[in-house]
Amino acid sequence: MWVEFKRVKGLMAAQMWKMLYEGEGLPTRLLPDRVEDWENEFAEYKVCVPKAREHVAEEIERKV
Repeated sequence: MWVEFKRVKGLMAAQMWKMLYEGEGLPTRLLPDRVEDWENEFAEYKVCVPKAREHVAEEIERKV
C-alpha cells in the first residue's frame, strides 16, 4: 500500500523528488492532486512511498 509522503507544486519538482528517492532504492509513485491535472505541468502532485517506509524517505531528506 502507498501513502502520501509529500505534496509539491509542479511535475518537474515531483519528478526530482522521485529521482532522489528511487536513487536511494525507495520505490516512489507520483499522483496528481486531481485526476484532471494528470498531464498538467503546474499542478500539485503527491509523492507517495510504500507504507511503513516513510522513515526511509525522512532519512533520505536529512542527507540532502
